[in-house]
Amino acid sequence: MFEWLGDNWWALWLTVFLAFAVIEMLTLDLFFIMLGGGALAALVSHLAGADFWLQIVIFCVVSLLMIVFVRPVAMKHLRKGPADQLSNVDRLIGQSAVVMESVSAAGGLVKIGGDVWSARSTGGTIAAGESVRVTRIDGATAVVSPGIEA
Repeated sequence: MFEWLGDNWWALWLTVFLAFAVIEMLTLDLFFIMLGGGALAALVSHLAGADFWLQIVIFCVVSLLMIVFVRPVAMKHLRKGPADQLSNVDRLIGQSAVVMESVSAAGGLVKIGGDVWSARSTGGTIAAGESVRVTRIDGATAVVSPGIEA
């Protein structure tokens, strides 16, 4: 077994690359794929006839360079978007809503857009049919302020 591996280091580097690729698919943080790039560089160096110690050095250097220089650029491009772009429940903050069932500090229901949310009031009881403004989202509950026209 060891004799075969000594003659076929390419199989080790290919296995290392595939292992890092699978781990990257599970984590999605662009770290392990950089290590996989180092393993591919070591594989190429083996095919070019480099000694094993040089393959290890190439793996380490290429992996480090990719983590330091390539990963930050890739992460920046993945997170690219307008600075004011809100996602998920952050978009609901500041929107108007209509009270479906009276809302108090203990609870109630409001309709935000086309969705009905459980709600709490920041001040007093708000009757059904009144317009309110969403001030924050607390878990699955919208916290609303009374007396704001829609």
